[in-house]
Amino acid sequence: MVEGLLPEIHWLGHATFRIEIDHKVLYFDPWEIKPGAPKADLILITHAHHDHCSAEDVERVAKPDTIVVAPRPCLDKLGRDPERVRAVKVGDRLTVLGLEVQVVAAYNVGKSFHPESPDSVGYIVTLDGVRVYHAGDTDLIPEMAGLAVDVALLPIGGTYTMNVQEAAAAVHRLKPRIVVPMHYGRVVGELDDAHRFAELVEDAEVAVLPEED
Repeated sequence: MVEGLLPEIHWLGHATFRIEIDHKVLYFDPWEIKPGAPKADLILITHAHHDHCSAEDVERVAKPDTIVVAPRPCLDKLGRDPERVRAVKVGDRLTVLGLEVQVVAAYNVGKSFHPESPDSVGYIVTLDGVRVYHAGDTDLIPEMAGLAVDVALLPIGGTYTMNVQEAAAAVHRLKPRIVVPMHYGRVVGELDDAHRFAELVEDAEVAVLPEED
């Protein structure tokens, strides 16, 4: 089932993903979404920086009944119906639209862009028995060692997140079946970083997804 989920994972550039499964549409960190994109049932946002928490993009993909899950500072920026939002922090576990969501740590080590905070998060969402981890904007952190994940969406661009070498070390720590690189080729990092990353990873299948509209 892990490999069967991969065709339903769409990388839209940067840290944005759309996953379509069981008649549900999920987005992680929608940003610079093209008009006409499929509407979301669930949106998960990792932190309040503009390239992850974009009110314009949330409205572009949201329906009246779309649920948004995000740390409180991000929800304050969006101004959505309180009945359709879920404020979360590191350590939370919740069930949304029948999906299990675990909220995990995401932060920088030795740099100040993303300090350790309950309001800077990653997510593990269980989809048809497969645990999908969106790491958020993070460096290689000790908390990764305690996570059980099947598919890992990992930043590799450096500067604000892990670089290629650190992300490869994260794969060794996480031990997913499949890893998908992200957060490169737009704000930071080169498009070729994904292939350099794939060459370094020996512990998992690396799926370098094309950037979709």
